[in-house]
Amino acid sequence: MEDPLREEHEAACALANNNTAPPAEIYCEGTFDSWVCWPHTAANSTAYAPCPDFVPGFRPELLAHKECTANGTWWRHPQTGNPWSNYTTCYKPEDDVSDIIAVYETGYSVSLIALLVSLGILSYFKSLRCARITVHINLFASFAFNNALWLAWYALVVRAPTTLEASPAWCRALNACVQYALLTNYTWMLCEGLYLHTVLVSAFVSERRLVRALLVAGWLLPVPFAVVHAVRRALADEPLCWADEGAPRPELAVLVCVAVLLNLGFLCNIVRVLCTKLRAGGGVGGGAGSQRPSATALHALRATCLLAPLLGLQYLLTPFRPPRTARWWLAYEYVSALSTSLQGLCVAVLYCFCNGEVLAQLRRRWRVLTFRPRANSTTNTTVSFVRSGAPGAGEDKV
Repeated sequence: MEDPLREEHEAACALANNNTAPPAEIYCEGTFDSWVCWPHTAANSTAYAPCPDFVPGFRPELLAHKECTANGTWWRHPQTGNPWSNYTTCYKPEDDVSDIIAVYETGYSVSLIALLVSLGILSYFKSLRCARITVHINLFASFAFNNALWLAWYALVVRAPTTLEASPAWCRALNACVQYALLTNYTWMLCEGLYLHTVLVSAFVSERRLVRALLVAGWLLPVPFAVVHAVRRALADEPLCWADEGAPRPELAVLVCVAVLLNLGFLCNIVRVLCTKLRAGGGVGGGAGSQRPSATALHALRATCLLAPLLGLQYLLTPFRPPRTARWWLAYEYVSALSTSLQGLCVAVLYCFCNGEVLAQLRRRWRVLTFRPRANSTTNTTVSFVRSGAPGAGEDKV
C-alpha cells in the first residue's frame, strides 16, 4: 500500500520537472527518490539539493548530491544496482546519533527484562503481598510500560524517516502515549516517597485507603497534563510525529518539577523525624527503653534516600542540555542515554533483587525445589527406632 504523502510529493516533483525545460544535451531525467525531488541534470554533472530536515541527525543547511553519468542515467550503487542519492554529506561525524540511539535501545531492553522479571517475582510469592509491595509493583509496571513504548518509538518512528515525514495519526498518538508513560514514572516515584513518608510519620494511617489513593493518583494524575500536551501540539499541527529536541514543554515540566521537589521534601522530613526520635533515646517504634530504630524506620530512610537521587538525576540534567556545537555535547548525550534508559534497571535492583524479603523467598523456594528425599536403594524395610526409656511406646518411622 502506497503512502499518500509520498504519492503527493512524487506528483509534485513530476509536475515541477515537467514545467522545467531540460538541458539541450544528454541529461538524466528528474526523479523523486522518496526523500528529495531531483531536477533534470546534464550528463557528466552532479545535482545538489538541501538535506531533508525530517531525518534525525541530518542538517538541512547541508547539501545532498546525485550524480548523472555520461550516458544520461543516474549513477547506480554497485551493491544494490539501484539509482543512488548520496546523503552521507547530510551530517557531520560529530553529530551522528545512531550510536546514542543504540544505547537507548539497549538500556531500555535490559531495563524492560529486569522489570518484567521483578513483576513476575513479586506477583508469584503471595507471602510478599502487602501495601508496600503493591506500590513497588505499580512503580515497576509504569517503568515497564514506559520502556516498551520507547522501544516501539525508536523501532517504528526514529528508524523510519518516511514515517517521520508523513507524520500519520498513529505516530502522533504513539508520541502522546510515550509522554503519558513518562509522566507515570514520576508520579509513581512520588507515590513511593509519599507512602514511605506517611507510614513513618503518621503511625495510625490506614494503609489500605492510602494504597487506593495512590493507585488513583499514580495512574490518573498524569492524564490531564498529557492531554493538554497532545491537544496543544495537535492544534499547532506540528510535523515529524511531534518529535523535537527543544526545551521541555511547560505542561509536562510542571508535574515533573513538583514530583521532584515533593520527594526531596519527604526525604528531608523523614531524616528530621528519625534524627529527632533517635536523639530522644527512645528509638522509632521500638517501645520504651529501646535504643535502636525499628527496621521499618531504617527501611524507610534507606529507600527514600535511594529514591530521591534516582528521581532527580535525570531531570536535573535536562535543563542544562548543551548545544550541538559544545565540546561536551556528545558526552552529555551518552550520560543522559545511560541514566535515562537504565533507570528501570536501577529500580528493579534496588526494590526487588536487593530486597531482603524477596531474597529470603527465593532462597526458600530454591531449597524446596532442590530438596529430594533419598530412598534406601538396598532394602524396602522401614527403619524403625524404639524410644528408649518408654516401655510399650510406639515406633517413630523414618
